[in-house]
Amino acid sequence: MNESILIDIKKLLGLPEEPTTYDVDVILCINSAFSILYQLGVGPDNGFKISDDSAEWSDFIGNTNKLENVKTYVFLKTKLMFDPPTAGPMIEAIKTQISELEWRINVAVDPGGDI
Repeated sequence: MNESILIDIKKLLGLPEEPTTYDVDVILCINSAFSILYQLGVGPDNGFKISDDSAEWSDFIGNTNKLENVKTYVFLKTKLMFDPPTAGPMIEAIKTQISELEWRINVAVDPGGDI
């Protein structure tokens, strides 16, 4: 993966780096996911948001490997908001993955627990 949050998520969504036509829409969805992650206890104490392709994953999660699943979480949340699948079962599968990731992320950041 690239270190740029926006570029990584765009690639996973099947969007090219250029043009930047959908960047504002994708950034809005990414920032919504970061807001939820903040409520789960992940990220900087004062919250986190991106505004362009300069923000990197390490800016959000630091250099820890135990939060690598945050990348998948941000992608799935962005996918559901920006470009949801048309098939109901696919939407439910993504929602199930998101729920599991939220649980695992919560366990990873819980000071009393360790996975």
